[in-house]
This record gives sequence, structure tokens and C-alpha cells, in this order.
Amino acid sequence: MIVIRDTDLLKGKRLAATIGFFDGVHLGHRFLINELKEIAKAKNQPSAVITFPEHPRAVLHSDYQPKLLNSFEEKLEQLATTGVDYCIVLDFTIELSRLTAQEFITSILADKLHTDTLLIGYDHRFGHDRKDGFEQYVVYGAACGMEVIKASPYDEGRTAVSSSEIRKLLTDCHVEEAARLLTYPYQLQGTIVNGYKVGRKLGFPTANIQVDEPFKIVPGIGVYAVWVYLKGKRHKGMLYIGDRPTLDNGDNITLEVNILDFSGDIYNNEITVAFIYYVRGDVKFNSLDELIEQLGRDRDTVDKILIS
Repeated sequence: MIVIRDTDLLKGKRLAATIGFFDGVHLGHRFLINELKEIAKAKNQPSAVITFPEHPRAVLHSDYQPKLLNSFEEKLEQLATTGVDYCIVLDFTIELSRLTAQEFITSILADKLHTDTLLIGYDHRFGHDRKDGFEQYVVYGAACGMEVIKASPYDEGRTAVSSSEIRKLLTDCHVEEAARLLTYPYQLQGTIVNGYKVGRKLGFPTANIQVDEPFKIVPGIGVYAVWVYLKGKRHKGMLYIGDRPTLDNGDNITLEVNILDFSGDIYNNEITVAFIYYVRGDVKFNSLDELIEQLGRDRDTVDKILIS
């Protein structure tokens, strides 16, 4: 996949394209992109996904805090796995938001991005106030020589696949189901920072993680089996999200991981954790000894779940 930021590089090409924010690049998105690739192949045209580096609502409303499944770089990495030819990065601006659907199709998609065929997600709308619908898009496209096609709807089993549904699954600790809809385990990337070092005293030293992308969803409170990617290697990990009620830590939520069979100074290193399985919820134990016993059982559970 070639990432295009300078649209002058597209001169002389006629593209089959689709457009969207594509947060998560989940099963539904992949279904749409596969349909796009089939259309592009039939027309002997390159396929292109048009997306934005920032959430449109965050541009329009400075106090809006999006809840994201991917950082922008993660989104590009996942889009690259779809086999699409181009990813066109279009900056979303206030000026862009004021364009009508007709103006957007004509001046941006046709004139600037050289879109010959436009595949529209079955529930997707764009343009100022999103007043127009698919029928109007077809008319506007035809006026500038563009064919506009409505994509087939996608519904996997009992759950309609959407970014919002996956966010809810993660918030409710259902990381396995979220991974199925995403087609990959949900990940958080960050930096290892200094913590209270309480885990070390309990016999379970942990790496405290400061997440790089502040708007990414953090799964619900509890203990998880995770794969840990650190210094180019993969390790088994027992990750905790919560406020450590047994230690009377107040309401400060921490994200810390005990890396199985690992020791060493790793402060300030970059770390990635991939959520595989929800082990249990957070519990306030009657004593530190009870907590230590439970952590031992959790560690055994994680060790058995994660098979190298």
C-alpha cells in the first residue's frame, strides 16, 4: 500500500475509491475494502482508501475527545494488511467541512483525487450537514463523470460490526469478542514509567504503562492475559487495570503488566500489549497474603492461556 499525502502524485491516474475514518479497520471495513478491490480489478483501476489523520468531530469541536481503537499510525498499518493499492490521507479542515456533498464530490473527489469510481458505505453520508443521500451522490457523480456505487451491507452473526460496538465490548472487558470483530487482538502502545513499586514487594514486579495515544480506549477494569512486545521480543504478560483497592490506592487508575519470566531495567522503553483474554474482575482482598495468593493463581492461568 502506498500512502499518498501529496495529491499531485495522483495525476494521470483514475481511481476506484472509498472514503471513511476507518477506526479499527474491523471486519465491516475489510468487507467494504474487499468489495472495492473487486470493483477496481473489474475496471482495471487502482484501489484507494481515502481517510483522515484526525477525527472530524475533534476538528469541528475543540472540546470533543474521541475514543479511538487505533492511533493514526496503527490505522495505516492495519489498512496496509487489506491489500488496497493506495491510502490517500486527506486533512480534515473547517473549510472542508463546509463543502456540500456536491462540492466535495466535484472539487475534491473528482478534480483533486481523480476518483473515477466511488464506493459508498451503505450507511455513509458526507457533505455539510449530511443533508444529501446516496441518490443525490449518484447524480452529482454522473455530472462529473464518476460512477457512484452503494456498498453491500455487512452484518456478522448477531452483532452488527461497527467501531462503536467494538468500543463497548472493550469497555465491558470482552476483549476476545472485540478481537474477533477487529480480526486482530486489541493493542495499547506506550512508555514504561516509574510506579509505586508495590508489585515488586509482593513478588510480582510490574511495568507501569503510560499510553502514547491519549484518546485510545482502555479496556475495562480487571486482570488480562496479554502478549507483551518489548525490545523486539514477545513475552507472556499478566496485565492489571484498576485502582488497586486492597492497597487503598484511591481512585487513581493504573495500567501495569507483570511480564512472566522476565527481569531487567526497562524504564522509558516503548512497550506494546495485545489483549488476549479477560481473567477476572478487580477485587478488594482482606489481606495482602490473600492478594498474593490470587496473583499466583492469575499468573498460572495466564501462563496456560498464552501458548508460545
